[in-house]
Amino acid sequence: MMKGEAGRMQHSDKPKQEGHIWGSMRRTAFILGSGLLLLVAFWNSVTWHLQRFWGASGYFWQAQWERLLSTFDGKEWILYIIGAAQVPGLLFWAFNGLLLVVDTTGKPNFISRYRIQVGKNEPVDAEKLRQSVRTVLFNQCVISLPMLVFLYPILKLWGDPCRRELPTFHWFLLELAVFTLIEEVLFYYSHRLLHHPAFYKKIHKKHHEWTAPIGVISLYAHPIEHVVSNMLPVMVGPITMGSHLSSITVWFSLALITTTISHCGYHLPFLPSPEFHDYHHLK
Repeated sequence: MMKGEAGRMQHSDKPKQEGHIWGSMRRTAFILGSGLLLLVAFWNSVTWHLQRFWGASGYFWQAQWERLLSTFDGKEWILYIIGAAQVPGLLFWAFNGLLLVVDTTGKPNFISRYRIQVGKNEPVDAEKLRQSVRTVLFNQCVISLPMLVFLYPILKLWGDPCRRELPTFHWFLLELAVFTLIEEVLFYYSHRLLHHPAFYKKIHKKHHEWTAPIGVISLYAHPIEHVVSNMLPVMVGPITMGSHLSSITVWFSLALITTTISHCGYHLPFLPSPEFHDYHHLK
């Protein structure tokens, strides 16, 4: 008798459970759908305002670009070196200069309090830092610069990077998406390759000497790693798209700032968290 009642109770509970499941699924779908719609609306609003700004200032930037072309007429390769190497390089050192002040002095406190590995590199070892800066400068001047010079004739085969017309806003967004996708794939697999026992000790271990990284060591690497994992993943995108120098300058600058943030050692508000990569250096 009791078994029969228990069976009927279990049977009657099934529709209730199914109702709860379907209700939860509907609520989840509603929340996700609403969030997606809000995200799309926000993105459309942002791109609309950016497009208006780009369009409104387009004549201004086009005029400035044409003035540069007139100034470097017949010597566009110099303009290319300035845009592809000097501007991103100066931004890299300006940003890292500010971070190095915090790394070496611990001030201002409103930045240093966001340090991820508390007690590590406080302050940074001066000799170790000098040696790292020398390596970074070597990589930039002796490896990156010749590679960028060699990149110029390759880019010209696909489309002159110093052509007169600037890219449209939508084309630039498309390029940025392609650049990011290519860089992520190439960096991921090159980085995995460098962690292979056959390459780690002789090549990649140098980059991991800093178990608590700072921004400037983002380019502190063995020359082979700098070519394979730092430079090539970033260069392939502009080659693929036959990009304009303006797109190349922005992309190279963004790549350097992004890798600096990933290595800076601080989880700063409103910036991507570098914690995963920070603790990756402990391995």
